[in-house]
Amino acid sequence: MPALAIRVVRDVALVSASAALLRYADQGHTGVEGVPAIVSALAAALMVVLAAFLLHEWGHLAGAWASGAEVEVLPHPLALFLFRFDEGRNSRRQYQAMSCGGFAASGLTVAFLLATLSFHALADTIALALTAIGVAATLVLEVPPVWRSFRGSPT
Repeated sequence: MPALAIRVVRDVALVSASAALLRYADQGHTGVEGVPAIVSALAAALMVVLAAFLLHEWGHLAGAWASGAEVEVLPHPLALFLFRFDEGRNSRRQYQAMSCGGFAASGLTVAFLLATLSFHALADTIALALTAIGVAATLVLEVPPVWRSFRGSPT
């Protein structure tokens, strides 16, 4: 099975598991006798953040593919990053499309989380807070080079 297909299976399983673990934690289950609810809530929230990160990366790949960019899918199926984007082989427009794909996926993921999670459940609140930190990190790390690219500067 090619590395990309393995990642599809892996990431669908992780997103599904994060949703199930979150619902389980929201119902007040602790998973193991004596484990505080905060531990299961934190574990569920971290799974949601991992799922959000993976969806962001898939958005980058979708943006690259939509623009016709040449990308190298990384061979290791357990790597978090899906592909390598060679700025020398691709155009500025393709770079921008690849970048915007990740932003769009993040925006849709945050909108989905805000629509479906509750601020009254501990795991949901932690997941939303950690996702907000992830979005802030994305803004700090990824937006400046894309902004420069839209202004005509090299990335």
